[in-house]
Amino acid sequence: PCLDDTGGLPYALYIRAKLDGTGTRRAVESITSGLGWRAVQKPMICHGEWQEDFVEDCHTLGMAMAAGLDGGIF
Repeated sequence: PCLDDTGGLPYALYIRAKLDGTGTRRAVESITSGLGWRAVQKPMICHGEWQEDFVEDCHTLGMAMAAGLDGGIF
């Protein structure tokens, strides 16, 4: 029943991957496509060795998503 109410919902995706994250990206995009959700930006892939910048990048993504939802942009 809830699937009828979630079509068209916006989402943003970040992936933490040791390698390139391609398989994860494809899998999530397949699932979200089936749900009828729409990406509001390209996936952010944090790959390779851990970098402290990942934290700030993900925070920025979350804040942008929150602002877009709050402002009715998405």
